[in-house]
Amino acid sequence: MQATNRLSRLFGYCFRLPAAWRLPAAGFLFGSAVKFFRTAGIRITALETGRVSMRIANRRKVQNHIKGVHATAMALLAESATGLVVGLNLPDDKLPLLKSMKIDYVKRAEGDLEAVAQLDAALLARVRGEERGEVLVPVRVTDSAGNEPIVAEFIWAWRPKK
Repeated sequence: MQATNRLSRLFGYCFRLPAAWRLPAAGFLFGSAVKFFRTAGIRITALETGRVSMRIANRRKVQNHIKGVHATAMALLAESATGLVVGLNLPDDKLPLLKSMKIDYVKRAEGDLEAVAQLDAALLARVRGEERGEVLVPVRVTDSAGNEPIVAEFIWAWRPKK
């Protein structure tokens, strides 16, 4: 992972640890800042410069009344993945802000869920180079059966820190 800001440098320290500890340490760091992430038991499964993957287990703590992952837990999973991929690439003098999210619940989720958020080269250039801006961060959420129970759109903005 290329260090582009303070956050990515902190996560870079995690990658100096033994392989088995790297992603759990990164999850602990992220959970220290985003408490609800830790409460829900989300785990980081991949962490690269322009790609973040996270997983949430379908366990009692996050289930709805039909024993699937609750709608708000799905939203948290997708928001966390998109927010982290933006945060890893945003210069230190910028403040990330979630501007909007739209989630369509299209299928019943089966089992655990995984969210993968990615920024292609053009989006990375915008996030790193523009003084103010916003991007639609692509995220794909799949369940254990390979279905996409939600279709989500997250628009992240950034402004100069004061």
